[in-house]
Amino acid sequence: MEEQVKEVLEELRVSLQADGGDLEFVKMEHNTVFLRLTGACAGCPFSQMTLKDGIERVLKSKVSEDIIVERAE
Repeated sequence: MEEQVKEVLEELRVSLQADGGDLEFVKMEHNTVFLRLTGACAGCPFSQMTLKDGIERVLKSKVSEDIIVERAE
């Protein structure tokens, strides 16, 4: 499942990069994906919404309903 997650994240990176940001896959533990937002996304007040309403929603629909996305520190 981790490889599927990474493939979807690569697709999503394009949108983030277009806005001056990016994401970094840190690790996956069970069904929880830990990501680090970088660039413009790191300090954006909407970054938590990007993680939950954007990235997590897409991963749930394309990979598994059980996936949870958390911010890695």
